Amino acid sequence: MTLLIIAAANAVIGWSIGICGIAGFLLPMLYTAALGYSVELALAASFLAFLVSGVIGSYNYYRAGNLEKNISLKLSVGSIAGAVAGVYLQALISQSAAKTILYLVVLLSGLSILYRLRRERKPGCAADGVPAHNGGLVDKTWFLLALGLSTGAVCSLSGAGGPILVMPLLVTLGVSPRLAVGIALLNSVFIAVPSCVGYLARVNAAELWRLLLLVCISHGLGVLVGSRMASIVPVKALKIFVAVFSVGIAIYMLA
Repeated sequence: MTLLIIAAANAVIGWSIGICGIAGFLLPMLYTAALGYSVELALAASFLAFLVSGVIGSYNYYRAGNLEKNISLKLSVGSIAGAVAGVYLQALISQSAAKTILYLVVLLSGLSILYRLRRERKPGCAADGVPAHNGGLVDKTWFLLALGLSTGAVCSLSGAGGPILVMPLLVTLGVSPRLAVGIALLNSVFIAVPSCVGYLARVNAAELWRLLLLVCISHGLGVLVGSRMASIVPVKALKIFVAVFSVGIAIYMLA
């Protein structure tokens, strides 16, 4: 039954990521709150899934011409160092503190989705199909390295994944939404690799290979199906559902 729950959850969350690039941050909460796994195992399995969805998603965005390589690579160099730092920081805090941070990140992620949806309705917001950015800080190497370092550390420590944090920051800095999603998905790969390796080193991966294989297959299939359905599923309604569900479950767990 546990394996069925994990397979179904990874497929559904992967499907959502394939459509709109969000929902991955719910995986660590599933493992800790619903299934009672340790934070280390929850983060190891989650970042393995993020690695799969990041590779598939960023490749699809690259094929569609919605991936800016210069910004992505500079941001990702900083994210690698940040992710390594996040893994070490996580080892310094208690399990209860780690879970509290995770639930707060889920709560803030849900609220940020609702805020962005409200902001997108205002006139003057960037069009989703404009693959361009306005220059400024996103053209400065030192800023992208610092941004990658800080977001990589937060994502690795909390299990946020990457796109839910990086994408809105890039949009705020003037990057078009569709281009920002592509950059964030590629960046999530560079966050996921050191995070996954670091957390897998703290669990007995040899005994968990069936679970980890199930995560890769079910999540990957979900992302592939979702990416093919992106044009027919109402993205806004899906985002609202994910956001409201995230806020509700996070408040419940914190309470």
